[in-house]
This record gives sequence, structure tokens and C-alpha cells, in this order.
Amino acid sequence: MKRSVRTTDLLGSYRPGSSPVHAAPLALKAGALVILSAAVLVLRSPAVLAVAAVLVLTAYASARLLRGIWQPLRMMWPVLVLLGIFQWWTNGVPAAVMVTGSIVVCVMAARLLPLTTAPQVLLDGLVSLARPLRPLGADPERFGLTLALMLRSIPFLLGSARDVRESAMARGLERNPRALTVPVVIRAVAYARQTGDALAARGIGEASETKVARGNR
Repeated sequence: MKRSVRTTDLLGSYRPGSSPVHAAPLALKAGALVILSAAVLVLRSPAVLAVAAVLVLTAYASARLLRGIWQPLRMMWPVLVLLGIFQWWTNGVPAAVMVTGSIVVCVMAARLLPLTTAPQVLLDGLVSLARPLRPLGADPERFGLTLALMLRSIPFLLGSARDVRESAMARGLERNPRALTVPVVIRAVAYARQTGDALAARGIGEASETKVARGNR
């Protein structure tokens, strides 16, 4: 259970709360995220980056989520270090600080959205964005279902990969590609089949198949 919790925390699982950030409308939070990220990435100014970092930290503090703010960096730090070294070598220290700092600030700002927004509210917002595309043949409800399944599947697959890796290490097979990949693939296929059977049992997907069959006639 602890492994699953860590995995979902890295992805930004919802943390219930009554803070102003939690209570803010999804459109307001998403708009603020877009504006802040665009300002940081387009203007490329140390002053803008510093202001954005302060705003993000203030938002985390207001939402009472400062405790785990650096958790995603545990997976990102090797990439950030390599990128920082490359930028320092080619463009100097200021460029290295700007590039790595911009990535960190944008990732932290983006993570705050799922942390303070209930999953159903977040999915409803994404579905509403897809509704204008309905005349082009898009199915907003199916789009939302796909996102929900994706968000549910990613923690399972990451946890499965970690379990398989630990099992291989215990048997001294941590360098064996087959021992690391085959069990993960088998679990993923089994999970996909179980999900498909559950959807079929609830009649999901039958309506669209009926429409396709009628269109072919």
C-alpha cells in the first residue's frame, strides 16, 4: 500500500482541503497556470522567474501543501543536473539557472492543479473543453472516460514495475532485461483485459459499436 501512495503522490493525487486554492474555480486555477508558465518560459527573465517562484510557494503555503512540495524532484533531479551542466557549459551559469529554475517552477505550478482539484471536477473540466469539437465527430464523454482510465492505470503500472524490479533484485536478476520486462507486460495485459471486461459488463462502448454498425449498413 505504501508503494501505491508514493506513486500517486509523485503524480499529484488530490489532497482534500478547505483553503482558498482548493475553493477557487478550476477555470481560474487553470488560467493562472497558463499565464504563469507562459510568462516564465517566454520572457526568460530572472525577475519574472523569482516572482513566479514566490507565487507558487505562496499558493502551496495557502493550500497547506508545503510539506511535500519537493517530492517530484526526487525523480527529476538527475535530468535537471545534466541539463544544468550542459547549459552551464554552453551558455554560462545564468542560463543554467534560468532553464532548470523555469522547469522546476512550471512543474510545481502544474502539480498544484491536481493536488487541489477533485479528480471528477478536473475530468469534467477537460470534458467541457472537448465539447466544442463534437461537430467534428469527437465524443467528450468517451474522452473523459479515457482520461479517467489513464489516470487510474498509470499508478498501477508504475507500482507494478517497481514490484517486479524489487523482486528481480531479490533474486539477483536486476540486470536481466527479460526478468524486468516480461512480468510487467503480463501484468499490464491482464489489467487491460480486466478493465475491458468491467466496461463491457456495464454496457460501455456498445452504443458506439451499434452506431458504427448502422453506419456501415
